[in-house]
Amino acid sequence: MRRVVITGMGIYSCLGKNLDEVLESLRVGRSGIGIDPKRTEYGYRSPLTGILERPVLKGILDRRARVCLPEQGEYAYMATAEALRNAGIDLDYLENNEVGILYGNDSSAKAVIEAHTTAMEYKDTQMMGSGAIFQSMNSTVTMNLSTIFKLRGINLTVSAACASGSHAIGLGMMYIRNGLQDVIICGGAQETNYLSMGSFDGIAAFSTRVDEPTKASRPFDRDHDGLVPSGGAATVILEDYDHAVKRGAPIIAELVGYGFSSNGVNISQPSDQGSINAMMRALNDAGMEPKDIDYINAHATSTIQGDQLEAKALDQLFGEYRTPISSTKSMTGHECWMAGASEAVYSTLMMLNDFIAPNINFENPDEFSRNLNIISQPTPKSLRAILSNSFGFGGTNSALIIKKL
Repeated sequence: MRRVVITGMGIYSCLGKNLDEVLESLRVGRSGIGIDPKRTEYGYRSPLTGILERPVLKGILDRRARVCLPEQGEYAYMATAEALRNAGIDLDYLENNEVGILYGNDSSAKAVIEAHTTAMEYKDTQMMGSGAIFQSMNSTVTMNLSTIFKLRGINLTVSAACASGSHAIGLGMMYIRNGLQDVIICGGAQETNYLSMGSFDGIAAFSTRVDEPTKASRPFDRDHDGLVPSGGAATVILEDYDHAVKRGAPIIAELVGYGFSSNGVNISQPSDQGSINAMMRALNDAGMEPKDIDYINAHATSTIQGDQLEAKALDQLFGEYRTPISSTKSMTGHECWMAGASEAVYSTLMMLNDFIAPNINFENPDEFSRNLNIISQPTPKSLRAILSNSFGFGGTNSALIIKKL
């Protein structure tokens, strides 16, 4: 079985537009959450969201490429371009070698709604424009990036709710391990526009702590009142170890474990046992035990039931080892389809730079979180192996283990 390494990373999030900016935010525990006035106008209970600018791609991509890209596709392009640069992969390499793409995405709401609105206004579907179909399909990110970067390997969108980005990385590892690909672009993307999140707001999933936006996302804290939506994109370049060494690639870390499970209960209900199953599968896959993990980036979204059940699962597996835990969602909010990929990047940045980013706003533990070693301040720490959890609606669970080489 072949070893799988990370040779490049890229990120575009509310914590920063590149790896350097994001690293600085993680070091100091800087929140990227703010207020979106359009949400109030639209009828949201909560206007809270991760704040990030749309990238300006004019002069970088031709008009046809720009017309076909939805918002989350723009973020994914930026993250992927950075990851490829860091991996030492240029367009010449992409044109002459088989490189695949597996990317997490589970909606393209804005493109669908805008196309529908246009058709209703003009009573003419031709007025939607030639790019509407390519922006609105769930596979929009992979179809666009595979065209822009001239990819000829596996080309697949992973649609698994808030575990999409994590599953994309795990599946990429499996393809490479089994000799089906040498290099795969993996990641996750999430649109942040107000049209994309109304249904979540409609079920009262969001925090309404609008007077203190940066304190609204409070994973594991007794006083949390809901999650804060966010988005962007994150990309990792996965590569066969021997292939990476042969081409002289910069090897960042090794992906050693992927675990998954399904809860099999209510469509929106999390499960402590489902979480345990995914984490144990990842540990078994890596040939590791709970005591071998130096840090856990928890899924913890700042919802009461989700945080409590994950805390129970973490306590059962890692409680006796006092394993350091934090949820970067305290700073970013919940990046949804992107989260599994971005949190793998965040955790790897911590591992490379010997620190743990804080679970900010953790002030009052509840009966479940008080048993855990939750890191609430930026903390220097040498990390050799990290675990990143991602759980989603429908009971889909994913866990990744990454090691320093």
